Amino acid sequence: KKPIAVVFHINQTDNMEGTGYAVYLWDIASAEFSDSIGVKQTTSANVTAYDGNRNTYAMYASGVSPAADEVFNMWHYGQSAYIPSVAQLQLLHAARNTVNSYISRCGGDIIPDNPNECWYWSSTEVSGQESAKAWLFSLASGALQETPKYESHKIRPIITLYH
Repeated sequence: KKPIAVVFHINQTDNMEGTGYAVYLWDIASAEFSDSIGVKQTTSANVTAYDGNRNTYAMYASGVSPAADEVFNMWHYGQSAYIPSVAQLQLLHAARNTVNSYISRCGGDIIPDNPNECWYWSSTEVSGQESAKAWLFSLASGALQETPKYESHKIRPIITLYH
């Protein structure tokens, strides 16, 4: 068997779905959040919500999200990978150093700390600007950047774990 993800969070609260999260070993192709400006994908604009799975489905269902299409196209073996929300990326950022050692051992792409290579799409739209912008997240610093949806950026999918 070949590993596909590393566990980075175990759920100990009631406000998260599943029993934890695992990060995919590899980045997937850079893509646009949306190929059309002026379209709300009906994702959450709540930066504290653990709703990346729901958000990614909403992006996919909109029919204008190359980023969601890339994630849906990568599914193998029946797992449900998705673009993490801002809150889920914050959890990954907090565990980055530990996770990187396991990703490296498994032959994956370590999460970069280079300021020019650390920016990833979240699945969270910017409140009040949902039709034009979504949040980019720096996995090096934990910073957020409002970004036009038509820009192409990296994606690091995660998976929700269940019993």
